[in-house]
Amino acid sequence: MRRKNQYVASMFLSAALIVPIGAMARTAPQDDHERHEQEERERKIYDRDHKDYHHWDEREDGAYRRWLDERHEAYVDYNRLNTKRQREYWKWRHEHQEHEENEHR
Repeated sequence: MRRKNQYVASMFLSAALIVPIGAMARTAPQDDHERHEQEERERKIYDRDHKDYHHWDEREDGAYRRWLDERHEAYVDYNRLNTKRQREYWKWRHEHQEHEENEHR
């Protein structure tokens, strides 16, 4: 009988130790929101033609929207563009970026 009590006691002790670990592992909804915002801020996109990375932030989103406006096109999320259209954007972006840098000199 004593052995059975030790077994039951060890089971309860194990359960008591495991439950807090499980509760800590679960993310809170605000943590998910913060993580999503951080991913948006840190989103990088590789431009294979120019062999460089671009940070997709508010500035890049603004440039992308100008590119769409110049072409009189409705907004489409960049990720939904096919590869050809993405390459067209980065080509325009590099040309436009060089032009902007020359104006600031």
